[in-house]
Amino acid sequence: MRLAAQLYTVREFMKTPEDIASGLKRIKQIGYNAVQVSGIGPIEPQALKEITDSEGLTICATHIGFGDLKDNLDAVIEKHKLWGCKYVGLGGLPGEYRTSRASYVQFAKEASEIGRKLSDAGLKFIYHNHNFEFVKFDGLTGMEILLQETDPAAVDFEIDVYWVQAAGADPAAWVKKVDGRMKVVHLKDMMMNDDRQQFFAEVGEGNMNWSTILPACEQIGVEWAPVEQDRCLGNPFDSLQISFNNLTKMGIQA
Repeated sequence: MRLAAQLYTVREFMKTPEDIASGLKRIKQIGYNAVQVSGIGPIEPQALKEITDSEGLTICATHIGFGDLKDNLDAVIEKHKLWGCKYVGLGGLPGEYRTSRASYVQFAKEASEIGRKLSDAGLKFIYHNHNFEFVKFDGLTGMEILLQETDPAAVDFEIDVYWVQAAGADPAAWVKKVDGRMKVVHLKDMMMNDDRQQFFAEVGEGNMNWSTILPACEQIGVEWAPVEQDRCLGNPFDSLQISFNNLTKMGIQA
């Protein structure tokens, strides 16, 4: 399992191609050798490839809007092949699919169709969770419905351990639940303030149980571990540095 920087963490510093170039240089200087492309400003795919190649950065995964996955899949495939990126991610379930068991099943059907087309192109569809997927419908959480109803050959998962914890579920247990269907995991940490509010923290600075989460990821053969922090109290590049330092001390390689 190798570390990557989720670019959504530094999205406010990635608005223009020039910003993206300087930001990726800084990420490389921190020590990351891979990035997940998500939340950045507009840039031509070839231009992004040239920047990442020049910095020696691998694009290990992405997050793509569901509209593009449904309506512009050929362009999505072409872009990922250009980047040498196998894992095509969806960052969250569109709101219209979150309302019932039937809507989750419908999404599972549509995602499986997309996933089969991506598989035919040598790519892999991955689904990234939040906490709303742990609402129960007829005794099953949305995540359980997705796990059961998606085609296991076409749809993989990208467990976000923070959001599993935020939903009151066990991150390590969920990593193991998707054994055989996850090669990319999202690492982020959770802290509490004096008002009992949870908030995002650098990995290793919060209360998540990394002594169970990381071995579970290794056990099921996760390949990539993008570090993400949705909101940072200080400079997000500094947060990526702290997470990098802590995770490498825990034995995860860059």
